[in-house]
Amino acid sequence: MDARAEARDFLTTRRARITPDQVGLATYGEKRRVAGLRRAEVAMLAGMSVEYYTHLERGNLAGASESMLEALSRALQLDEAERAHLFDLAWATSTSARGGRKGARPRIRPSIYGVLDALTTPAYLRNSRMDILAANQMCFALYADILSSRTLPLNLARFVFLDPRAGEFFLDWSSVADDTAATLRTEAGRNPLDRALSDLVGELATRSEAFRSRWARHNVRLHRSAPKRIHHKIVGELELTGDALELPGDGLTLIAYTAAAKSHAQEQLGFLASWSQSPAQVDDDSATKGRAATGDDPQPGMHRSNLK
Repeated sequence: MDARAEARDFLTTRRARITPDQVGLATYGEKRRVAGLRRAEVAMLAGMSVEYYTHLERGNLAGASESMLEALSRALQLDEAERAHLFDLAWATSTSARGGRKGARPRIRPSIYGVLDALTTPAYLRNSRMDILAANQMCFALYADILSSRTLPLNLARFVFLDPRAGEFFLDWSSVADDTAATLRTEAGRNPLDRALSDLVGELATRSEAFRSRWARHNVRLHRSAPKRIHHKIVGELELTGDALELPGDGLTLIAYTAAAKSHAQEQLGFLASWSQSPAQVDDDSATKGRAATGDDPQPGMHRSNLK
């Protein structure tokens, strides 16, 4: 991805969304030709010259000081995720000529498999491109007919935007789609030279208008916690909370779904736990364990993907 183009479009879309009223500027009823703030107004709010702000908005973030980026963040009223994205873009434009940083290929440590399987709630591990690499039995039960040991790795972005089942599974599909595109946009700022990520974005933009329109917004998001309404074929609608726990040294994120204490959703998860241990499910899991035991899996029985 072109880091300068990303920086240009990000700053342009952030400027366009802010009205003079939001930053305390009087307009005296004048007719404005631009959406949002003018460049001169952003420059004034940030305490820099119009020429320098124009230079930055053209994608020339290389060499911008931390204090200038902080001032620009305040002027454009960037939230935490957007501020981090701006700094990522500045880093990317400063280092692209030297090759930049590329997406790492994470490997799952045996102890992380142990943590995953020890959890009594649905949980999975994903990489920065939203590939689900491993999941526990409760997660397979929650994502019934979608996720299994045989379908790993499964890319969540492809599922959300290209699989017709996603609209039935995620009852708040539009919100999930917004978050998914924003998460990929955040990662693109961190690793603009990740070829696999670029290929994924290109595929989704080509095949999905829903993704294309969201990608053009340049929204970013830090995925920490979010409500999820999921429809399950056996237990019906579940109201859960998905929490993201980053494993920075591994380049992975653990996603765990929980239900409120003493809620109907907690009862539903309890039923899913029993259902996941039904004879058919146990037989399938046993077959998976048998295959893992004959391979190079560090701990037979763990649900691993075909990492290459």
